Amino acid sequence: MEPEQIAELRTMFVFTPPHGQSWGLTFDGLAARLRERNPDEFIRVDDSGGPIRGASMSFGITLDDEDLEGLASLVPEGVSVLDCNAHLAARFALWLRNNVVPADVPVMFNTEWGIEEDLDDTLVPDATRPRIVAAFVRHIEETGGLD
Repeated sequence: MEPEQIAELRTMFVFTPPHGQSWGLTFDGLAARLRERNPDEFIRVDDSGGPIRGASMSFGITLDDEDLEGLASLVPEGVSVLDCNAHLAARFALWLRNNVVPADVPVMFNTEWGIEEDLDDTLVPDATRPRIVAAFVRHIEETGGLD
């Protein structure tokens, strides 16, 4: 499969701080940043009365004229975008780094496929969108199953 084709494959992309570090993520903070982009953005915090109130947040975000669904968690800390290709994931990663994550804390990533294959989280490169897409494509290739 060619890199251009791999970049179009859809999976869940998961973004987290490096092990042992924190972004100081809060649902209120993330919701505020999402609403800065679009005041009508879908945002719901799950406070279903489980052992941890507000344990997860779901949200919508529009990137490149495409509506995506995302999830956020405080424990473990991270943000995911569902059914996403490498191009949209790179755009999301840049938005996350520039608007949500503190400047001195890196952004790590994995995919649903990488997690299933026990791949370690990988640093999102501090680079342009095309270079981030290339890193995501390499990761997807490492997950196997493309033959």
